[in-house]
Amino acid sequence: MAHVSITMLNSMADRNFETALDRHVEWGLRHLDVKDSVFGKGVADLDDAEARRAAELIEARGLSVYCMSTQLFHGDVEVGEAAFRAAHLRPLERAIAVAKVLRPNLFRLLSARTTRRGQVADSIAWLRDEHPWVIACYREAVERLAAAGLRVTIENECHANILATPDEVTGLFAEIDCGDAVNLTWDVQNMWQMGTVPTLEVYGELRPLLAYYHLKGGQAAPGSGALHWKSSLEDASWPVREITRQVVADGVSPVICLNGSHGKRKPGYAYDDVLARDLAFASEIAGGVEIAGGRR
Repeated sequence: MAHVSITMLNSMADRNFETALDRHVEWGLRHLDVKDSVFGKGVADLDDAEARRAAELIEARGLSVYCMSTQLFHGDVEVGEAAFRAAHLRPLERAIAVAKVLRPNLFRLLSARTTRRGQVADSIAWLRDEHPWVIACYREAVERLAAAGLRVTIENECHANILATPDEVTGLFAEIDCGDAVNLTWDVQNMWQMGTVPTLEVYGELRPLLAYYHLKGGQAAPGSGALHWKSSLEDASWPVREITRQVVADGVSPVICLNGSHGKRKPGYAYDDVLARDLAFASEIAGGVEIAGGRR
């Protein structure tokens, strides 16, 4: 079985950026997923001096940025093309400037949202027919990022977003039509929240596009397949062990990223040490993950 590395969103380690970096080192993590809480800013909002300072702090600790997780494209289609472009394409040059300093392996865009999600059975067919400019915006962003030497990944978000099923994921990538310049970040729990229960079959459908795997726990309520409670990975009610072991065996995600679980807080559940438990469990289920001072 292949070995992979574990990371997490930087602010999960600490809201203070330097402290978060120190904790990555303490825990034996070598890669960063930089999203927010970088000197109080989102990563794409850093100015040149802040980006250089962040890069210096990262390099001084022997760390590297695996993913630069921007919030770009996480907006409602219904605002219209002009407003969407202003919000998500206009800031792209600033984000590219930051990325050239931080040198991430992946540059993240998010899946767009729609206020009509409940009425739309196939979001990609709907976009193609009614809002083709959304696909054009994704294609333009990917092409501009690729021209800047960046490898683009699109993550499926939760709550009213356009990627609720494997068919919608494959449909979006087919419409963007940028080949290897763009790949998928599969957040398993996000897609579960959108109605697709995680299974090995779902993973198999997404595997050809997948390059980055996000892990969250979560439990369904009794008698329901829907996410209800937040939980650790070990206590999750989706097949974490089976899917993750297959992801590792296939070598599709050299780095796996831990995220905090969504859902309601379960009465009586011990949440204080979930992050530590998730780090330990991720090491065990991945069979040789590099973590906490070396492979276990």
